[in-house]
Amino acid sequence: MIEIIRPGPLALVEDAGRPGLAAVGVSASGVFDRGAFAEGARLVGNDIGCASVEITLGGLAARVDRDHRVALTGAECPASVNGTAVAWGVPIELAAGDELRLGLPSRGLRSYLSVAGGVDVPPVLGSRSTDLLSGLGPARLRAGDVLPVGVVDPARDASGPTLGGWTPAAPGSPAALALLPGPRTDWLSDPAQLTGEWQVSPDSNRVGVRLTGPALARTGERELPSEPLVRGAVQVPPAGQPVVFGPDHPTTGGYPVVAVLTEASIDRLAQCRPGDTVRLAWAGPADLA
Repeated sequence: MIEIIRPGPLALVEDAGRPGLAAVGVSASGVFDRGAFAEGARLVGNDIGCASVEITLGGLAARVDRDHRVALTGAECPASVNGTAVAWGVPIELAAGDELRLGLPSRGLRSYLSVAGGVDVPPVLGSRSTDLLSGLGPARLRAGDVLPVGVVDPARDASGPTLGGWTPAAPGSPAALALLPGPRTDWLSDPAQLTGEWQVSPDSNRVGVRLTGPALARTGERELPSEPLVRGAVQVPPAGQPVVFGPDHPTTGGYPVVAVLTEASIDRLAQCRPGDTVRLAWAGPADLA
């Protein structure tokens, strides 16, 4: 078991999600930064389907009841075990009774605590992920929660090439986000107006990330019936400020989707805090490699 002593601002159990249920109104949910999550799974020898703890803005403290291998990936926080600093992005061996504590990340937003065997809470519709929009999955973690850990597969180990987690932009540089055309790109009077720098609004979460900047001009005053939405879809409401949908997005929406972020760009967006600057650009061949 892993006992949560302090969850920090927001800590959730997340896995790779519950795809294939959009037709019945259930989004895939799952981790926001898939690269950082996959790197944590590799470091502890987990299958990619195992669940981890997604930690927003650090602050987590937890105690283990027996020996565990864990790893910390994503936004790097000061981390310690029983008061002794531990490294980021490497396997960490914990003994029974050890306490792991995280501080505040200097950059980035979401960190991942992976444990060998995975967090083994009961699945809901095939996934252990918390979906904040629908309420499916386990509740957000609170002090005193005890998380069961699955059985470690002895046939798996932590060997193999690095998969690559989050790499922060240089200090003061905006996060580069690559855009693919959406089904309604032609609703923009000029698609080039979507490119350039935008700020992440405080009114952002796992459902959607709002961007603020010059209002986008749409062609005409048409209305649109609700259409399917996907993770990374860039929707433009009438006010002209784009919204980029995250893992807990609704399955349909009535505003035009003018673009979709590449998978790598969604991971980068997952690490952007309110007030951070992002730079949108239409994807080139290097973004699709």
